[in-house]
Amino acid sequence: MSNAGKKIKAHYTGTLDDGTKFDSSFDRDEPIEFVCMTGRMIPGFDAAVADMQPGETKKVHIPAEQAYGKHNPDKVVRVPTSQLPKIENAPVGVPMFLIGPNDEFIPVVILEKTPEIVVLDTNHELAGKDLNFEITLLEVLD
Repeated sequence: MSNAGKKIKAHYTGTLDDGTKFDSSFDRDEPIEFVCMTGRMIPGFDAAVADMQPGETKKVHIPAEQAYGKHNPDKVVRVPTSQLPKIENAPVGVPMFLIGPNDEFIPVVILEKTPEIVVLDTNHELAGKDLNFEITLLEVLD
């Protein structure tokens, strides 16, 4: 029986292929809740829980294409430093958020910084990476 369209409650731990943990609902002691197969989750995670039963645990490997996509070089942008107030003290290589024109948060990493230009990577930090999850389905609600 499919869980598509149903509210899911699950715990998970996500790791990279080298074993590095990048996220875990266990660390927050708060399971994730979402409606299955509605696009809120990365496609590979949605597909993994679509046919799980409450109490079931499974391990899945999700290729980058079914996670956050491939790293897109078009999402590496050069911005005049004058357009980014207070950027002079921001460290290179550290994930941060900029506030966009509609007050939305835009995750970026500063790749390079000169007095005139800042090079920003606006790809998701996990873009281009295969992901591994251990998922325990706790509950399915209609």
